[in-house]
Amino acid sequence: MSLSLLKPLARLHPRAQDFIDLTRLNRPIGIYLLLWPTLTALWIAAGGVPSLANLLIFTFGVILTRSAGCAINDFADRRVDGHVERTRERPLASGRVTPREALLVFAALMAVAFVLVLLTNAATVWLSCGALALAALYPFMKRYTYYPQVVLGAAYSWGILMTFTAEAGSLPAAAGLLYLANLLWTVAYDTYYAITDRDDDLRIGVKSTAILFGDADRPIIVILQGLSLLCLLMAATRFELGLYFHLGLAVAAGCFAWEYWSTRSRERMACFHAFLHNHWAGLAILAGTIADYALR
Repeated sequence: MSLSLLKPLARLHPRAQDFIDLTRLNRPIGIYLLLWPTLTALWIAAGGVPSLANLLIFTFGVILTRSAGCAINDFADRRVDGHVERTRERPLASGRVTPREALLVFAALMAVAFVLVLLTNAATVWLSCGALALAALYPFMKRYTYYPQVVLGAAYSWGILMTFTAEAGSLPAAAGLLYLANLLWTVAYDTYYAITDRDDDLRIGVKSTAILFGDADRPIIVILQGLSLLCLLMAATRFELGLYFHLGLAVAAGCFAWEYWSTRSRERMACFHAFLHNHWAGLAILAGTIADYALR
């Protein structure tokens, strides 16, 4: 989201900036990483012509649920963020927002997102319960498992399933390939993100795939990205996607190769920039999908 659009919002109330920071509206990378694959699935589910209603519902739904996820994540991490260099100035860690306020923001945003889902159909409403459960569960997983990125991938991919029930009224088996592709990709890019905090996480006892993978982190990341592309190639066959979709995949593969090369030193900021760079891969696949249907 453009920072220029947030400036008037920040001036509405003395504490508005605190809640913008809490929901990360000023850092929209998470919105992009969630939105591009969701819209890709929506285009495929609709055969290239999604309804305007569903386009708006899923776009705003992504913004709301990602913002809510940031609020509950900061609530879960309120006692550890202050010990991590990158997160010590977050609103809860710095005392600008209370835990109760963070929970209220999470509940309010998820309630509005649920109202949007009610505008679809019963199957999509039932599926949305899974999205709520995963969004609430993910932030606490890093205390108990080295695979919190897998739970994040499941949460970030749930909207893919919902696009099919919303647009087509059913959930074809091939949608599972899109779901799996996005889950694998999410684990990959969030491992880059986790590498930036690995030293702090080891010190305070927080778990992640970056810690689990150790020195094999980058090779495993690129393998996960390759498997994601393989799932998308299989989905392309099932959904009869053509040249432009495959060109989008080729651009994404180029993005993944650049990320692998640019992180060869494992320097923290290089890994963080590789994480950020992933949204271009998602955007390329979305653009290829739209072009594939539009130019047939």
